[in-house]
Amino acid sequence: MKKNILHNGIELPDNWPPFLEVPNQRKAYPVPYLENKPEVILIDLGRQLFVDDFLILETDLKKVFHSPIYYDKNPVLEPSEAWEKTNKGAVYAAPFSDGVWYDEREEKFKMWYMAGGGQKYPHIDNAYYTCYAESKDGKHWEKAIQDIVKGTNVVDTTLRDAATVWFDKKGINPQERYKLFVIDRIKRDGKSRLILKYSSDGIHWSEPKAISGEMRDRFSSFFNPFTNKWVLSMRCETEISERSRSYSENSDPQALVKNIDKKNNKDLFWFAPDGKEPRHPKFPEIDPGIYNFDVIAYESIFIGFYSVWQGPSNQKAGELGIQKRNEVLLGYSRDGFHFDRPHHKPFFKVEEEEGAWNWGNVQSTNGSPLIIGDWLYFYLSGRRLNHILWDSYMSTGLAKLRRDGFVSMRAGNNEGTIITRSLRFKGTYLFVNANVAHGQLKAEIIDGNFKPIPGFTKQESSGMLLEDKTKYGLSWKNRTNLSELMDKKIQIKFYMRKGDFYSFWISKYSSGESSGYTAGGGPGLHPEGVDLPLRF
Repeated sequence: MKKNILHNGIELPDNWPPFLEVPNQRKAYPVPYLENKPEVILIDLGRQLFVDDFLILETDLKKVFHSPIYYDKNPVLEPSEAWEKTNKGAVYAAPFSDGVWYDEREEKFKMWYMAGGGQKYPHIDNAYYTCYAESKDGKHWEKAIQDIVKGTNVVDTTLRDAATVWFDKKGINPQERYKLFVIDRIKRDGKSRLILKYSSDGIHWSEPKAISGEMRDRFSSFFNPFTNKWVLSMRCETEISERSRSYSENSDPQALVKNIDKKNNKDLFWFAPDGKEPRHPKFPEIDPGIYNFDVIAYESIFIGFYSVWQGPSNQKAGELGIQKRNEVLLGYSRDGFHFDRPHHKPFFKVEEEEGAWNWGNVQSTNGSPLIIGDWLYFYLSGRRLNHILWDSYMSTGLAKLRRDGFVSMRAGNNEGTIITRSLRFKGTYLFVNANVAHGQLKAEIIDGNFKPIPGFTKQESSGMLLEDKTKYGLSWKNRTNLSELMDKKIQIKFYMRKGDFYSFWISKYSSGESSGYTAGGGPGLHPEGVDLPLRF
């Protein structure tokens, strides 16, 4: 039987996705590929990030976890139009997962977001539909008027809750370039269902192509490009939390949606809170839950955005006139199912200050991060404090982080080292992302006996000296590339002092493209969502 080997050398079991027992207590979940690493790690696809110890055999460097910086002019999009209000006057203008993407062919940022739908549904409380905005720089957004609902930027009038707009950049059918997964709340039996629509431009949507059975409200969807599967991340109830997650995947998005039915439990349990999530400082007795989980492929890994609900209940929040506290934490995966959570520090935090756009209920969006030069852009929703209409005033913010900047390996004044596990590659050029503006980074190629390979020793390494670059090529005195080591099992020993080391990769191209996935995309990147030279 042919083995199912992923791009990084991880072998998936025949039973995939795996069946997991529903836990009866809050606990961390094992990550099989970290407990039993491949004998040889393949590094042909994408930048190799130090988000876990998958790549590292031994090191004396310090691992540092980084958080993004909020844009000082947030929010970048907020409710300003009459059609963004509910029938009670509550205003909303932010993705509820939805999507923020960069279109490399049209050279523009695109955002789909949830708005108050009182104009379409004046007799329904808490009615929402979907609007669309565009930007040239990702900071200044225009609510481009469309022809769906005359005089507005409304592009889909489904009475909705959560939604995902996925920009399928490698999709074969141009009529299905954009995929809208959206909760439909109008049903004769009062139950919510998931529907799937397609669009060629993200503005004009088809009639539903698939409709699920009964479905819970807070879901998200993502595409796994390493296995070519569409995935649903869904809310489910477990013994330990009513805010846990279930999982379903399929190569056909229509079959994926049609197969979901809460009554028949056709989805798999995925995970529940692990007991380490931060608690609400004013309601510490409330056990946190996982309110939502957005996922996206970035370079060679998956980034998982854990929206952690900390309470209080809707009723209590309404009585006090406050927002529910919800912050976003990160996890990382190399197989698309098992996620490692190296810490429980909020990545997107609330700021309970007077007038703050993100006073409460911060949540992530699909498409993030976007790659803007040396930076990653993350879009998120936040809610202001509003004592009259407590669950209201949702707007969109921006946060920035260095490219690959989730985790760094840090060296001090004394030289430290990283020795990788056994690697194999078909590339040619070694690149690194590091800040050694006050230090140095060198690389040595070693064999299975930890002996330097002649021509690739530390002494022959040109290294990276007094530089801060998100892409920097390394070479040796008489070797400009690694072509003679292609397909051979090797290890890399990095030597560093005074600096932070974020990632390395071996590229087929002297210009340094990684062949990895570019998440939501960005200016100057390949339009198919992969880091390749621009030859289209």
